Amino acid sequence: MKKLDKLILRAFAGPFLLTLAVVQFILLTQYMLKYLDDLVGKDLGVAIISQLLFYFSVLMVPVSLPLAVLLSSLMTYGTLGEHHELTAIKTSGISLTRILRPVLLVAVALAGFSFWFNNTIVPKANLSAYSLLWDLRQQKLALDIREGVFYNGIPGYTIKVNQKLGENGDVLMGVMIYDHTNGQGNSTVILADSGRMFTRFGGQYLGLELFRGTMYVEQPDARDRAGASFVREAFDRNMITFSLSSFDLNRTKKELFAENKMMKNLPQLKSYTDSLHQRLTLERKQLPQQLTPYYTYLRFDTTGQKQARRIESWQVATTRLPAVNAQFLEQAANRARNVKAYAGSTGERLSNLAKEAGNFRIEIYRKYVQSVAILLMFLIGAPLGAIIKKGGLGVPVLISIVFFIVYYVLSIMGEKYGREGVMPVGIGMWMSTILLLPAGLVFLNQARRDSGLLELDFGRLIPAKLRWPFRGYQRSV
Repeated sequence: MKKLDKLILRAFAGPFLLTLAVVQFILLTQYMLKYLDDLVGKDLGVAIISQLLFYFSVLMVPVSLPLAVLLSSLMTYGTLGEHHELTAIKTSGISLTRILRPVLLVAVALAGFSFWFNNTIVPKANLSAYSLLWDLRQQKLALDIREGVFYNGIPGYTIKVNQKLGENGDVLMGVMIYDHTNGQGNSTVILADSGRMFTRFGGQYLGLELFRGTMYVEQPDARDRAGASFVREAFDRNMITFSLSSFDLNRTKKELFAENKMMKNLPQLKSYTDSLHQRLTLERKQLPQQLTPYYTYLRFDTTGQKQARRIESWQVATTRLPAVNAQFLEQAANRARNVKAYAGSTGERLSNLAKEAGNFRIEIYRKYVQSVAILLMFLIGAPLGAIIKKGGLGVPVLISIVFFIVYYVLSIMGEKYGREGVMPVGIGMWMSTILLLPAGLVFLNQARRDSGLLELDFGRLIPAKLRWPFRGYQRSV
């Protein structure tokens, strides 16, 4: 049996590692395309891109493992069935459940690893990935001065170039520069026939050497605007240096992002969720007390002064009610509007608080569901491979994609229903597992009986204890 287990594990290891790498690459590519617009044109460098790819690849591991287990287990047992190795093992008296046991133990180990990874590593990777992504989004595009377009990417300056020449576009023709660094508008304007652009001091500064131009400077008088002076200065050569510090990647402290639900582990999520539920319960209990001051009736004494009394009971004797007049009606309408406005704002606040607590509960369930999904995918893939008896990357890939899409769609629907309050969060998050588990059990039963995929005998699926009352009826018939 040890040799048999080693044979099955070797047959499983190769497809698993291959499919895991392929699934990681596909999911990572899809994820990077989502943020491609935030990364293009910023001259980030290989180190920053590699760092972001590494963080995102770590985030894809809990999603990749179920699909990799589904595809690899289906390929493993499909290949064994296609080469009649599975039939030979069964004829030696070994049951199918015993044949599935080595890969099942691996799936259990992977589920435990996925839970630990999702609870320990993923929150840290989320913190690093999304803090870096935030900084990349805030970073300016790389220096890109185009022909005939005003460029204001350098703080305090607006530059326009009519034509760019040279192999690298560093020779400029028809240069116009507006200098408004003094905070007084475009008080300084520089025109030049030509120029040369280059970087200085290791790329930290941009040098612009201008030729045959004129600089116009307006010097307003604070006391007398009409007495402002105007200076015009011609030059044959003028050197201007611009700081490029605004194009550097400025890193934000990670602690500022640590309060997001994606950056917390299970103890932190449960603690924060409990505090939200306590706060929600307390505010719901305080709501009737806060509405009590609005439920009063007005009474005027003999001097015409107004007195407010609280309604102690909803039943008030008619003999105690004053005569209805316009003033009473106006006061009642104002109080009704106040109650409506307060109840509406409070209800919206409580609804948002309940949704926030639900979102944190979703993150708690997600860590369990993604781990159990590995066992579910094994329960579907391994018996299905023994039934169809097809290995390789053809039929197994197609079947795996179909089941994973069904699982993914059901997961999204359940999460959405739980977030919107259509169904309890727990049921919504476990909906995909609950609906696909019977399919896995049916496949396992079909594989044990060596039946085809569509040869379903629903009578065999019913336990014997439930079938015994109908035996006498079947004999009589």
